[in-house]
Amino acid sequence: MERVNKAKDVIYFVILLGVVSLFSDITYEAARSIIGPYLSILGASALVVGFAAGLGEFLGYGLRLLSGFLVDKSKRYWEFIFLGYSINLFAVPMLGLVNQWEFAVLLLLLERTGKALRTPPRDTLFSFATVKMGRGLGFGIHEAMDQIGAVTGPLLVALILYYRDSYKEAFLVLLIPALLALLSLILAKRVYPINVSLTKEPLSLETKGFSPAFWWYILAMSLIGVGFVNYALISYHLSKNPFLAKEYIPLLYALAMGVDAIAALILGILYDKQGMKAVPFSILISLASVPLIFLSGLSGIIVGIILWGIGMGAQESVLRAIVAQLVPKEKRASGYGVFHSLFGLASFGGSFLLGLLYDYSLIAMLSFSVLSQALSIPFLIKVIKLCKGV
Repeated sequence: MERVNKAKDVIYFVILLGVVSLFSDITYEAARSIIGPYLSILGASALVVGFAAGLGEFLGYGLRLLSGFLVDKSKRYWEFIFLGYSINLFAVPMLGLVNQWEFAVLLLLLERTGKALRTPPRDTLFSFATVKMGRGLGFGIHEAMDQIGAVTGPLLVALILYYRDSYKEAFLVLLIPALLALLSLILAKRVYPINVSLTKEPLSLETKGFSPAFWWYILAMSLIGVGFVNYALISYHLSKNPFLAKEYIPLLYALAMGVDAIAALILGILYDKQGMKAVPFSILISLASVPLIFLSGLSGIIVGIILWGIGMGAQESVLRAIVAQLVPKEKRASGYGVFHSLFGLASFGGSFLLGLLYDYSLIAMLSFSVLSQALSIPFLIKVIKLCKGV
């Protein structure tokens, strides 16, 4: 690996990759905000919605372990990045062309697979480029632009639903940000300031030697993954509410994404100051969202969505950061691989069960969700004690 360019090229690259994430998030977060109602219109049951969303999350997390190892071994960073983004982005507007839920589910799974393929090599090249400017600053800029897209996408489809009343048109319009994302990616490759060695290296996945605290934490996170209700099922449920216009469903998701960004920042600061002590509290907030969203009127739904957004913010910040605290540097790649794979598997199983229970009994589904997440708290407390609350 050889540094060959100026500081301004690093800044250009960080900004351009941020623009890529902005347009990418507009594309697939817009889709995630309305996929539940769309699958319902195509004839899918809650079981199918839960299964598809859960399997998608499993592929999105679990395949990162495989793609990360393949990228490290082949050193074909940009090939994996372009392949992953192409699959990830073009699967979304194609949803507007299908008339059967089976094909829509296939495209949903392809979208998540594409994200799994491109995330490890993208983050790797990004970490190489941001050494001197500061990885915290670099990733912070990237995350900020990411969240702008995550809020803008649902707002865009809400406008389309309001004025055109068409889910298919909403998906087809997302071809525009998808193309803009790929164009920005081409520009980012041109200014990338690092020459990466293409020497292939032998790899091995080592899972031995992790601390007991790590495995207790994996158990706690698996319980959270099993019980956390994804927005596909939430939006499916909200689409059945006769008093809630369809355009409000992506608006509520945009609200959740805004709360997600703020909560991630606040929880990250609390974690830096207090360690893991604030984590069980964030889980309590998250599990309180479930009955509010599924059993309340509009005001309760809004409060529930805000609490759900806090839960998402915790998952995307502090709950992932804790892995680095529990795993030594030399095992960190394997640690994150195990974490993402098992959390993805738990999310898949949980989403399938939640969808099944929703079709059977709403109260049974809510009870299962709340109980699963609540059961994680004693194990989190055990982890805190093992780490002496640090």
